[in-house]
Amino acid sequence: YHAMSPEAKLKQLNLELPPAPKPAGVYKPLLVVGNMAYVSGHGPLKPDGSLLKGRVGQDVDQQAGYAAARQTGLAVVATLRAGLGSLDRVQRLVKTLGMVNAAADFENHPAVINGFSDLFAELLGPDNGVGARSAVGMGSLPMNITVEVEAQFELKPE
Repeated sequence: YHAMSPEAKLKQLNLELPPAPKPAGVYKPLLVVGNMAYVSGHGPLKPDGSLLKGRVGQDVDQQAGYAAARQTGLAVVATLRAGLGSLDRVQRLVKTLGMVNAAADFENHPAVINGFSDLFAELLGPDNGVGARSAVGMGSLPMNITVEVEAQFELKPE
């Protein structure tokens, strides 16, 4: 069994990436330290530059939250490709922090963040694409975006 490269998988899935988001504050979208790549919090940026917004359990439902988390994953992919030159430089997803803009009584945060996690499992495979994770609810997120995710990746040796 030889897994398809992440770049080939991206092509096969025919996924449309948004533009790599520009920093909206005093931070770097991607910082590489040694063989680790730290990706700042990303939101659900669409290819047209707009953002998916709304609070899960109030303005949008859980499925829309899942879709927003998947879209956030595509924004992270765009940043990784812009910063590293190719998704194939990524060895594995190490840690994900998924934040859901959630109504106070919403409890299915992990099911929402699965939108992000499922994408990386598809792109990097069931082992390398699945890492440690936290999925938590927030009282609000910047610009009322539905989801924000930050992640850490291990890079292949140069």
